[in-house]
Amino acid sequence: MYDFFSGKVVVVTGGSEGIGKALVDLLIAKGAKVATCGRNHDKLYKLHVEHPSADLYTKVTDVSSENDCRSFIEAAIKNFGGIDVLINNAGISMRALLKEADTEVFRRVMDINFYGTVYCSKYALPSITERKGTIVGVSSIAGYRGLPGRSGYSASKFAVQGFLEAIRTELMGDGVNVMWVCPGFTTSNIRNAALNKDAQSHGETPMDEGKMMPADVCARFILRAIRKRKRTLVLTFTGKRTVFLQKFFPKLADKLVRKFFFKDGELVK
Repeated sequence: MYDFFSGKVVVVTGGSEGIGKALVDLLIAKGAKVATCGRNHDKLYKLHVEHPSADLYTKVTDVSSENDCRSFIEAAIKNFGGIDVLINNAGISMRALLKEADTEVFRRVMDINFYGTVYCSKYALPSITERKGTIVGVSSIAGYRGLPGRSGYSASKFAVQGFLEAIRTELMGDGVNVMWVCPGFTTSNIRNAALNKDAQSHGETPMDEGKMMPADVCARFILRAIRKRKRTLVLTFTGKRTVFLQKFFPKLADKLVRKFFFKDGELVK
């Protein structure tokens, strides 16, 4: 049976693990031509092993580097002839209070989450415009509501959503859809790789992954939203509730978020 993504060229940044890998796996199953990138060569190679007959292109890329992003996007276009959908998924988080965090933490998070989205979107735009395609940003509830201990991450996601909203308005007359996705708490390596106060990976997460939305379920919601050319997608009950409270009862949201992230005055999550 024909699928919307069959034969389409979809670029996914950060496709070697978590939500990104779930997107890659699902897109390949749907018959898409997929280009993806990541910083770990072995994890990218594993994708080829898992999908030996797929139309799959991978490239080691650091999305905080403009040259890397340009090279990746140009290579994807050269391999597949163009781009129908760009999913800016690559990202990194952080867990540290402002009073303790090195400023390098904020720079690194912004370089990857915000500038990575800007670079890839900029260089993919001519091809996506030609094909009247879609640009997607995988954001976070932290893009609607600042979260304590994740101030740099929240800042980067606020920036991503502002950027995407602006270019969505710019591109309305060109037939290009721009959307942003807020997965809520989803099983992903992003918390394990979150930077600590010294800009080093935590290597562990205090969150209970068993209570979170599986990455493959999240990927299905994202692809359905792309097919329907949605503007925004907010997932999970907690995510929807947080966005609602932040919009209509921000002072209450302050208290509830504080209670969730602190115990006896200490950051616990």
